[in-house]
Amino acid sequence: MLSKVLSCSVLGIHAYQVYVEVDISTGLPAFATVGLPDSAVRESRERVSSAIGNAGFRFPLKRIIINLAPADVPKGGSSFDLPIAIGILTATGQVSDQFLSSHLILGELSLSGAVRPIRGVLSMAMAGRDAGIRGIIIPRENVREAAVVSGLEVRGVAHLQEIAGFLNGEVELEPASVDIGRLFGNPQKTHLDFSDVRGQEHVKRALEVAAAGGHNILMIGPPGSGKTMLARRIPSILPDMTLEEALETTKIHSVSGLLKDGAALITVRPFRSPHHTISDAGLVGGGSVPKPGEVSLAHNGVLFLDELPEFRRSALEVLRQPLEDGAVQISRARISIDYPSRFMLVCAMNPCPCGFLTDAERGCTCTPVQSQRYLSKLSGPLLDRVDIHIEVPRVSFKHLSQNRGGEGSPAIRDRVMRCRQIQWHRFRDLRKVYCNAQMGSRDIEKYCRIGGEAHGLLREAIDHFSLSARAYHRILKLSRTIADLDGRESIEVRDISEAIQYRCLDRENRSCG
Repeated sequence: MLSKVLSCSVLGIHAYQVYVEVDISTGLPAFATVGLPDSAVRESRERVSSAIGNAGFRFPLKRIIINLAPADVPKGGSSFDLPIAIGILTATGQVSDQFLSSHLILGELSLSGAVRPIRGVLSMAMAGRDAGIRGIIIPRENVREAAVVSGLEVRGVAHLQEIAGFLNGEVELEPASVDIGRLFGNPQKTHLDFSDVRGQEHVKRALEVAAAGGHNILMIGPPGSGKTMLARRIPSILPDMTLEEALETTKIHSVSGLLKDGAALITVRPFRSPHHTISDAGLVGGGSVPKPGEVSLAHNGVLFLDELPEFRRSALEVLRQPLEDGAVQISRARISIDYPSRFMLVCAMNPCPCGFLTDAERGCTCTPVQSQRYLSKLSGPLLDRVDIHIEVPRVSFKHLSQNRGGEGSPAIRDRVMRCRQIQWHRFRDLRKVYCNAQMGSRDIEKYCRIGGEAHGLLREAIDHFSLSARAYHRILKLSRTIADLDGRESIEVRDISEAIQYRCLDRENRSCG
């Protein structure tokens, strides 16, 4: 008795089709699973046998062999419970196999036969559609997530008896649907607004430039100056996510098990703020069983690193590849996995260990050597990859006592959106370039041309501050964004001047003081 059930597995954030082959033959009772299963797949034997019995079906006391093909790719997770159970039931004639060739079947089983939600359903649904599969049968909690994929019949089940009744033609399961336009029309808006911030107008301007061009930013200031408060309001001025961005972001959160039950799509840009004790693998991804790290969970959103020098130096150095390439590659003996990690990096730090080096009200208690050692925790190559370094001073009583805050997020966001629209038209024919911060050297040469007085000012800054070639390119990108915010095609002296002011850590003493 042989049966074959179509299923899926996830490698990285992408899914591939898996054939679950079940062979039942006479002999001593045995249950073996082959095809590079992990421990969760091997343990499905106990879940499947109990679920079949408790659902009112007969579990065969014979020799059962489960083959997961292709056999040379590792299989993981609990999503094979349901297809294995259906394979056993069809091989023993208890369930019809009429839908097995046209439907993917996925789900985890409880001992009672209930079907539990699984990870990575969106990736699996997209893989099934691309392979020409007609439909997919999944846990009911995952239905809205899979229904985002058009051209695929998505059916949800809550119990093994329910899917058995559908396959036997006894139960009707209507395909689910989701209105994507409605999802984007009513996104979850953040309640944080820049109007809550008192003073700090020059910092808000720097954050506007960063959001408009997708630039990384580092804020330096004493404790209580509002660095974290400003950072948490950045998502409120970022553009809405496109459908392509939402799908890719949702896939990452889905395979990580972070998608809320019943959620269909992530339509709000993620904001991730890991603690400084995070490990290298936790930050960029990896582990014995590779999983996305914080840089990938922040894909298409914001990664906020507070108290930047307190992070492990090794963890900060591994940020250099995702900042440059927009992706993380994790290599193991058998597989190599790529996780997308295109994010806006926002960092905050004190200017010295005590935090009051630049504070006009409180004196610094650190020695010059201590301050230098503190700043030296951040390598030059890492700082070169941060476009904007801005000082955040203490807020005065005059500003704190104001009854009215500054400009609100909606007004700032409108300018950011207009600037991003200019960039979209500029880069519409270029692959993987969506904003000024992502320009390569050839793009900079084409779109960031300067001359005359602006060229002389930039040359003087390069010579005076001994800037690297990467810092030179960052200044040109910032100048392009500043000109775009003003709606100007040409880059002028004022754009170069403002961009240079955003590179305070490039001074010879590596200080903002």
